[in-house]
Amino acid sequence: MNRPDKLNALDTTLTRALRDALDEADRDPTVRAVILTGAGRGFCSGADLGEFATLTPGNPGPVLERAALTSSLQTRMQELSVPVVTAVRGVAVGGGAGLAIGADMTVVGEDLRFGYPELRHSIVPALVMTGLVRHLGRKLAFELISTGRLLTATEAAEHGLVNRVVAPDEVRAAALEIAERWAAVEPRAIAAAKDLFYRVADLPTGAAMRAGQDVNALMRGFRK
Repeated sequence: MNRPDKLNALDTTLTRALRDALDEADRDPTVRAVILTGAGRGFCSGADLGEFATLTPGNPGPVLERAALTSSLQTRMQELSVPVVTAVRGVAVGGGAGLAIGADMTVVGEDLRFGYPELRHSIVPALVMTGLVRHLGRKLAFELISTGRLLTATEAAEHGLVNRVVAPDEVRAAALEIAERWAAVEPRAIAAAKDLFYRVADLPTGAAMRAGQDVNALMRGFRK
């Protein structure tokens, strides 16, 4: 994301470009892993509030289009066949917080400020709430949404929201190390593992085990 003067705030143009870039990466057979980061001193400050003047109940078309676009972006990283790691430093709030934890793995800097301050602006964090609740216990998730409290990097790690905490200037290098490990794996195997990982989370135990058996049979063709 490259809007450092706006702390990479997500306007419609950036949101669409990011979604399209992820789709393009998934179609490219030479791409083995994706790193998502933000230019400048922060990862992403969430939705660009400057656009909200035109996103009103009296103008429902753009409102619905933007909501659909944001929803698809918030879930897209986990839907890709290639794994995605976010490299996060500084602020990651609102939609930016959703993107930070929406990847398969998350590396953050010690300067992380993570949270959902939307209610302070009379905005409901409607499109990022699902991701937060699925990553975090209900009590703390509700606290973050209802009070706007921001988590530090240490707190985010303690609650399992992130995988690594490093110095701010080491965030990209740490994410690259993870991506390189993924890239060394047989691509069909890691794609199957990722797909199964997210499917079994939503299946009853018996159905999840049967899905695992199917992949177990499929993977026999992955070995050289």
